[in-house]
Amino acid sequence: MNVIPGQDDIAALAKGGRTNFLGFLLRLAARLPFLFIAGRLYGAEALGRFASALVVIELAAQMCTLGQKRGLAQRLSEDKQHPSSVVADGMLLSLVIAGSVGLILLAFPEPMFPSGKYSRVDLLLPLAIFPSSLTDIALAALAYRYDVRATVKSRSLVEPWTLSILAGGLWFVAPDKGLTLAYLGSIFGAALTAVVPLVRSYGLPRHWRPHPLRLAELAISNLPLAAADAIEWGTRKLDIFILGQFADPAAVGVYYVAQQVASLPQKLKTSFEPILGPVITRNLKQHNYAAIARQVCQVGFWITAAQAGIALALGIPGKAVMGLVGPKFVGGTGALSFLLAAEVLAATAVVSEAALIYLARLQNLVVSLATIGLQAVLTIGGMLLIEHFGLGQLYRAAVVAMALMIALGMASLLKSRLLGRLLGEPINNWRWPLLWAAAPAIVVGWAATRFLPMWTDVAVGIPAILLVYGWVIWNRGFGPEDRVLFRKIGA
Repeated sequence: MNVIPGQDDIAALAKGGRTNFLGFLLRLAARLPFLFIAGRLYGAEALGRFASALVVIELAAQMCTLGQKRGLAQRLSEDKQHPSSVVADGMLLSLVIAGSVGLILLAFPEPMFPSGKYSRVDLLLPLAIFPSSLTDIALAALAYRYDVRATVKSRSLVEPWTLSILAGGLWFVAPDKGLTLAYLGSIFGAALTAVVPLVRSYGLPRHWRPHPLRLAELAISNLPLAAADAIEWGTRKLDIFILGQFADPAAVGVYYVAQQVASLPQKLKTSFEPILGPVITRNLKQHNYAAIARQVCQVGFWITAAQAGIALALGIPGKAVMGLVGPKFVGGTGALSFLLAAEVLAATAVVSEAALIYLARLQNLVVSLATIGLQAVLTIGGMLLIEHFGLGQLYRAAVVAMALMIALGMASLLKSRLLGRLLGEPINNWRWPLLWAAAPAIVVGWAATRFLPMWTDVAVGIPAILLVYGWVIWNRGFGPEDRVLFRKIGA
């Protein structure tokens, strides 16, 4: 594979970002119908039980990939085996671990259902671990060859739309089982959409003979990265897990909706993540640290700028956004605001970690552990304070979101400092034009929510905020290198 130097790396990152940004829009278009269906038809309590179970299932699937979602790029660039055999090793290892974890959860389902209420169909949820972990590995392998369209089709088209369509249809047939069956259908559909192009691209394994010792070495070498992945993922799910222990299922359901809305801008980082890893690994082989710093800062600014705009558009008319799901969910507006702010603060940590996993895995792991530890302390402390003062259930949701915001802000500060020291270059996503763009957008959003009927907050307010923010950031914040994101390579 040819080495892409300097400016071509930025162009490659921009191309991958553009392709996956389409996936973000498709995922957004599918996620909102699902939240509407789940909130209006199934209700906050059923949605809360479903969310609590997904925390355990998705954590298990994350662990079963054993860090290969990001570490596979390095193995493909260094391993002397045929690429299809490298991918096969990773998938076999994941299947072995997934089988063990799935059997444990089938035997002891209590962690999935802290409320103690579940059906026989709900016990099928561990079956999702197998296809979910295989999908992550397949898409990582395809991203190494710059095929991000498969990620768009699998994660942004098939998975969310299957979930929404099945959830809506199954409510008429089996309302007590619809969410579980819809989720299983979406995960298996996404896996099929990922594995088919993987086989076309890499072919079947050639002269592949799996060996227990080789798989064991792979597992041990990937442990630091797997732990970092699990912790990074866990910071976004620990809140629901702890909330499920202190609050009733309805409060968990309200928080889940706020989290799902707030996580929409978080998906923007995945627009660049598949292509950022291979670019960084190539520059590492050349010891081109200045290029890595430039790429991290460039992508970090793109993500921060986009997330800030979306956070303003969703947060200012937050009551109307949450009200779309149902009147009971309006109480989660405070949690939504903190969660949106958390995603903006987390952008620096996300792009810094993309390089740290190759430069300093153990140090990155220590910072990640400190982050989730701080989040746990702040979350549990907040829950105890809420109990002490006798405040309502939805105050718990806001406190949990605020704890996440503080923890992710600290992670960004520490990881950017660590990466900057290792590269010998400053790492900073902040630019003053972000503030210049936010100020008029806030004024426009406030005016829309203050003087227009609530039903227009979403239809008029959100587009107006995005339009004003986008115009200012384009004219005052984006230079020639930033605008590469919106040009086709070679144009």
